[in-house]
Amino acid sequence: MTLNDKQAKKSWSLIDHQMMSHALKLAQKGQYTARPNPVVGCIIEKDGLIAGQGWHKKSGQAHAEVNALMQAGDKARGATCYVTLEPCAHTGKTGPCVDALIAAGVKKVIAAMLDPNPDVSGKGFKRLKDAGIEVELGLLQDEALQLNRGFVSSHVRHRPWVTCKLAMSLDGRTALSDGTSQWITGSLARSDVQKLRARQDAIMTGTGTVLADNPSLNVRVEDTQAELDDWFVEACKLGFSQPARVLLDRMRKVEPTAKIFNDDARVIYFVNKLSQGMTKANVTEMVAPGSLLEILEFLSKQGINNLLIESGHQLAGHFLSQGIVDEIVVYMAPKLMGNKGLGLFNLNVPNMAGVQQLKLKDLRHIGDDIRLIYELDK
Repeated sequence: MTLNDKQAKKSWSLIDHQMMSHALKLAQKGQYTARPNPVVGCIIEKDGLIAGQGWHKKSGQAHAEVNALMQAGDKARGATCYVTLEPCAHTGKTGPCVDALIAAGVKKVIAAMLDPNPDVSGKGFKRLKDAGIEVELGLLQDEALQLNRGFVSSHVRHRPWVTCKLAMSLDGRTALSDGTSQWITGSLARSDVQKLRARQDAIMTGTGTVLADNPSLNVRVEDTQAELDDWFVEACKLGFSQPARVLLDRMRKVEPTAKIFNDDARVIYFVNKLSQGMTKANVTEMVAPGSLLEILEFLSKQGINNLLIESGHQLAGHFLSQGIVDEIVVYMAPKLMGNKGLGLFNLNVPNMAGVQQLKLKDLRHIGDDIRLIYELDK
């Protein structure tokens, strides 16, 4: 998805930047509901003014371009369309957006990025060009890629974007020596985790975490309503759906009564051997592949673009040591849990040459706690 030299040297106007920036903000509104589709925002601009705007609200509903064109009406003729992702040229649950743009009579389409799906990438632009519509690509591309990093990862790397979430004390402990970990962080940090979960297609954990904490791993809107942002509230009105859950329990130590199985959300249950013991309709048993990477590749084929790991130090360490973690989100509480507590990752680092380098992307207070977001330096 690199730009050619001509596109890379393109200079856009202040209006161009303003319109695409607004389109990117619109796209963010779909972060809780558009999955597994990409988040997309669109602006129809004419004479320096916004004639219409839209965003992709939910899978199966109208795409951003169609929503923006409906708002613009006749003003779309001769206008410029700013869209954060290449307009689609194929028929899925909705019709091709390029057909709507052509029919509306727009004169130019400026897109932030290509569709990463190799089967469709570039086809939308070709259809637009064949219809005589001017096309430009690459305005605020990095920001657009960041918004849809999971969607891009699934199509380019054939695995989800993997975020590992951990809570720790000031002295780097995630649990006491007996495994007790509830609650390290305060209520505001736990509220923030609900929004982090809500942006995921699936949440994964392992046997140890379920046996120690019996977590539901769901998004508990009712517990966090006071701290939710407007987008989350709107997502709930649209019919927010719970992320799927992925449980790695090769030896089948988790009982069918565990909370992780106890609602209608989809559960993908990886074991070494299938059994007739699990009869719940929302649970799909799978024989676990040999490696974590193979599991990720399977999940990607299931439409899981963004995966959150919420586990203990063992599974988190396995993911990190195999180089398949993209982002680490750490909530650090002002507590001391002692040197017998469990650490963040179970890692064997024999020398300084093997130390994993991280890039700090964000740091902020969440109540009395501190949230740190790192990406892996690969």
